[in-house]
Amino acid sequence: MNLDIQITEDDNKSVAEVSGEVDVYTATKLKETLIPLAEKEDNQLIIDLTNVEYIDSTGLGIFIGALKAAEKSGSTLKLIGLNERVNRLFEITGLHEVIDIEPAKREEA
Repeated sequence: MNLDIQITEDDNKSVAEVSGEVDVYTATKLKETLIPLAEKEDNQLIIDLTNVEYIDSTGLGIFIGALKAAEKSGSTLKLIGLNERVNRLFEITGLHEVIDIEPAKREEA
């Protein structure tokens, strides 16, 4: 599966819309995109995972690295739009305790 990343920047805010699968094959592309955004001083980095169906352990490592880079540069990192499956992965690993996560809103019936 491919990975597509669309970046929108405005003042001290960067939004990365990620689509596809985050795994060992696509992790390098994600890392090369997110880390420079996280290293910007006083930046608010929002990563929209609405269109991500799968993340493996390599992908989780990228988010941890981005969080550390953001903290080092005085920036913030937030994940939004996580579907139930992806959100569960962050809960199982305990990463929801250290990363600001806003899961996707469930559809009202």
